Amino acid sequence: MTAPVTIAPSLPAASPSASAIAVAPVTPAATAAATQTDDAVKGADQIRDAVSEQSMTVGQVVDWLDSMGFTIGDTHLSLWGLLVVIMVIAAVIVFARVASKGAHIALGRMTRLSPTQSLLVEKLVTLAVWAFAILVGVDLLGIDLTAFAVFSGAFGLAIGFGLQKTFGNLIAGMILLMDRSIKPGDVIAVTDMAGNETFGQIRKIGIRAISVTTRDEREYLIPNENLMINQVENWSFSSRNVRIQVPVGISYHCDIHVAEDLMLEAAKACKRVLELPAPSVWLNGFGDSSVDFTIHCWIRDPEMGVGNVKSEVLKKLWDLFKEKGIEIPFPQRDINLRGNEQFDRLVDAIAQRVDGLNAADPRPAGDEGGG
Repeated sequence: MTAPVTIAPSLPAASPSASAIAVAPVTPAATAAATQTDDAVKGADQIRDAVSEQSMTVGQVVDWLDSMGFTIGDTHLSLWGLLVVIMVIAAVIVFARVASKGAHIALGRMTRLSPTQSLLVEKLVTLAVWAFAILVGVDLLGIDLTAFAVFSGAFGLAIGFGLQKTFGNLIAGMILLMDRSIKPGDVIAVTDMAGNETFGQIRKIGIRAISVTTRDEREYLIPNENLMINQVENWSFSSRNVRIQVPVGISYHCDIHVAEDLMLEAAKACKRVLELPAPSVWLNGFGDSSVDFTIHCWIRDPEMGVGNVKSEVLKKLWDLFKEKGIEIPFPQRDINLRGNEQFDRLVDAIAQRVDGLNAADPRPAGDEGGG
């Protein structure tokens, strides 16, 4: 009986070139960099795998979009990854806007909150919604925020110096809304760059500035911080009643009591003038050409203007003065010339000149036309 023969497989001899290849060691820094790079595209890969499991056709389209790209080092950039980033950003914006609108509607139905409190809560909720939406979007994209830890110090320094005014205006706006000193709808005095003061109504309190619209439809954007450190004249802070002063002058020959009654009648004839407090007339003094009065009347809607109220009162007063014979004076001057030797010579020279002209032209006055 023949014994079985075992054949051992022959092993190839190790080549010198293969043994000469050195293997580079893997460092922790390279491992961390690779991990952060993988996290940057992890969100797109997870979405692609989920879509492929649901539909083979859609999965093929996703694979085709993912193949349309290129690789830089360990990072794969593709059309699918770009599409995922765009979709996540769009979803974050839509979600934040819808949530902000919903919060605005919900706060509008709360009657316990004042307008300033409602506006403050709305802004805080909007900031919270946007912050939450951005954090969710970052998580969906798989971005590792620890990779930006190195830049946090520089970013904080930039906020401290470059964005100091912006954050100051933001905090100032919140303080203004909390103490209710300024709210939308108030009428405040505004001074432009030339120093001319006018009044305007607050239409909106924004994050950086408030919007004030004047009667001539000029819109001023005043930083919130300026309203905190400067004096502000608020016409409707605690009360919407505003007193208007209308100066009037009459002649010294007129009856001041009759004129005073006519002034009160003209003020009461204006529709916007309040009955309580009632209009009043004050005698201010005796001027050079007139007796000076001031009509005081009150209105409750300063945002509708004050110049038109003065105009209406003065036009009505004009008609009443003409009807009752009250004279509105104009400046008059009496000139008294003191006599002296030089003045007498001048008068004599003018008289001689006039006599000479009359002697040269003997025609009577009014006969210059001839005929």
